[in-house]
Amino acid sequence: MWDKLNSLLPYVEKPARYIGNEINSVVKDQGEVELRFALAFPDVYEIGSSYMGFQILYEIINDIPGAQAERVFAPWPDMETKLREHDLALYGLETKTGLHAFDIIGFTLQYELGYTNILNMLDLAGLSPYAHERTDFPLVLAGGPGAMNPEPLADFIDAFVLGEGEEIVLEIIDTVREARKQGKDKGETLAKLALIPGIYVPKFYSPVYDPQGVYKGLEPMGDFPPLRKRIIRAFAGLPLPRKLVVPLVQPVHDRVSIEICRGCARGCRFCQAGMLYRPVRERPRAKLVEQGELLLRNTGSGEISLSSLSSADYSEIQALVETLMARDGTSVSLPSLRVDSYSVELARLTKAVRKTGLTLAPEAGSQRLRDVINKNVSEEDIFSAARKAFESGWDSLKLYFMLGLPTETDEDIVGIIHMVRSLERMYREIRGRKSRLKISVGVSTFIPKAHTPFQWAAFLERREVERRQRLILDSMRPPMYKVHTSNWEESKLEVLLARGDRKVGRAIFLAWQKGCRFDAWSEHFRPQLWHEAFAEADIDVSSALGEIPLTAVLPWDHIDIGVSKDFLQQELAKAKELQETKDCTFTDCSNCGVCGDFSMTPLQRGGKPKCD
Repeated sequence: MWDKLNSLLPYVEKPARYIGNEINSVVKDQGEVELRFALAFPDVYEIGSSYMGFQILYEIINDIPGAQAERVFAPWPDMETKLREHDLALYGLETKTGLHAFDIIGFTLQYELGYTNILNMLDLAGLSPYAHERTDFPLVLAGGPGAMNPEPLADFIDAFVLGEGEEIVLEIIDTVREARKQGKDKGETLAKLALIPGIYVPKFYSPVYDPQGVYKGLEPMGDFPPLRKRIIRAFAGLPLPRKLVVPLVQPVHDRVSIEICRGCARGCRFCQAGMLYRPVRERPRAKLVEQGELLLRNTGSGEISLSSLSSADYSEIQALVETLMARDGTSVSLPSLRVDSYSVELARLTKAVRKTGLTLAPEAGSQRLRDVINKNVSEEDIFSAARKAFESGWDSLKLYFMLGLPTETDEDIVGIIHMVRSLERMYREIRGRKSRLKISVGVSTFIPKAHTPFQWAAFLERREVERRQRLILDSMRPPMYKVHTSNWEESKLEVLLARGDRKVGRAIFLAWQKGCRFDAWSEHFRPQLWHEAFAEADIDVSSALGEIPLTAVLPWDHIDIGVSKDFLQQELAKAKELQETKDCTFTDCSNCGVCGDFSMTPLQRGGKPKCD
């Protein structure tokens, strides 16, 4: 295999994507390997290498005697062409073994626009994309946030992992290894997996539709546990990675990451991650410092990222930052900060080694709309944070907003323009009229996602989205302003895949057959082919993009994430009344249901720590 690869790699872009042999990669004595597990990421190497969940599972699996975890990423189109020309199967990076020879292939579902890459990777491995046509091993699994609405991929995936994977992956490996020893076939093995809480095997559930073709739910074909997400209860004591694979090609996030806490209770009503990863759990500061220093030594990196959905909310964040920054030559980054002056003070502490621009996400241009989405950020918070940043020496600012949120009006759009201009005026007042603020404004289009209070909301039609984008673009022209807006066609596809039922699988297959690959990459996105695929699959796109009745059975209703549907509907009603729901780790319980459902003791932070 290596000799064949050597003959084609000089003719592809970035051949280091495909050779493996990175620092900290693991290759075991193949005579002792009893089970092969391919961790598959349906995007290019540079993106998948940055995904922390991948690195965590890689170490957990390779710590198991007799188990070999390998990595595989979607090959760029030039490499795909070479693999097909030379009749080579897609392979694991560690041993160059073709994926068809593995026991398990596990895909990470981080982003819906990678779904056609999953089919393409299976095909490149010599496997049928359709699960029912794969009568033997390997088993094809999938997990991650996309698994919380698994139906669009149900025809292609043998089993979905619901929720957090650190514990359940051990149960999966034990089950599959025992089944292989006993000579059980694929169907018998899937029946065993379906009995594990947190595993959904689509072949054992049949979708039900009424005579008009309206989805009415799933009918189980057997006695299986409730489809409830898995959650790590003893999160504080969970072992942390000791080593990380050091990529050969610069990844999109070129730094060491440690997960300081999991979950977020801020309660933004558009945010899927905030609902999926509840409740909030923290790791001890001493353990994080120990792990951070270990990873820096084992990778040679000089920068460490403190990863979470809301880094500034970690109870001991200031002390953690100061301890890590005390290590000579170490830079600390905080990728998820609140919009307040305390977060700016934290960011200021991290600038001792490396200066970067400050990123704030007001999300909406008016206080009314921020109340609708439960952002819990006031105009005063935004301008106080900016003032603190400008006074501390920042001259580069990134602002993120959303367009098309429920109840949005032109007044809210104009509010974005006024806010940006006011921030620029404040900067000049503080830093002098000749000073110039480098300001970047990202305006994404709202995507209604499963398991959120806005999951029933409509997606805004193209003409209206582009009209509102034009309001912003005409008022904030370059070179003074750099404004980035979303492609409506890409956003539309994301909605259709994120909220679809099992019928959408046919459209995904047809789009892949027509040549769709790397749909998240603008240079490869081909919307016309998707239009054809949805038409041929007989899917009513306009209806799928519209508002969903609260009484409707949703394609993901069979997946229990702990946050109750009643709570989501209450939050939707509160949005319409401009009522806020406070973060329950600082105030009273919001009764979302997750702690009671999983017998968890809610985290109480007691109050925001203060910076000196």
